[in-house]
Amino acid sequence: MRTKEFLSKLEHDRIVQALRGAEAKTSGQIRVYIQPRKLTIDPLAAAQKKFHQLRMHKTPDRNAVLIFVAPRAHKFAVVGDKAIHEKCGEKFWQCLVDAMRAHFQNEKFSHALVEAVEEIGKVLAANFPKTRVAGSELSDEIVEKKKTD
Repeated sequence: MRTKEFLSKLEHDRIVQALRGAEAKTSGQIRVYIQPRKLTIDPLAAAQKKFHQLRMHKTPDRNAVLIFVAPRAHKFAVVGDKAIHEKCGEKFWQCLVDAMRAHFQNEKFSHALVEAVEEIGKVLAANFPKTRVAGSELSDEIVEKKKTD
């Protein structure tokens, strides 16, 4: 699926609201990144690289999560930083990916992302409750790589 077509099917406001709602209860950070071009490497490797490019490993509590989607390749990955991965374990990530995959296969793209954000938010809130009053450290907007990047 072409990236433009994928993006046109997303309910951006609904996804951003889910991100804001999840982050309101935790010190953790969640981002959604949409890769516009063909994916030439493994999606998990690409997601890990993007995680570092977006400086998500620099959050104070090491509890950021990136949802990486490559619509043209029909691939996606979810990457959690060290502290959140230690708290929730591999089984959580696998269940999350399995649920997302089922929604993506049924072309319920927004639902897949919103549900994933909400589930990640629950785990983050349980393990990293909001302690500071300051605003979000990272943008809640969906990151869409521009072709000139």
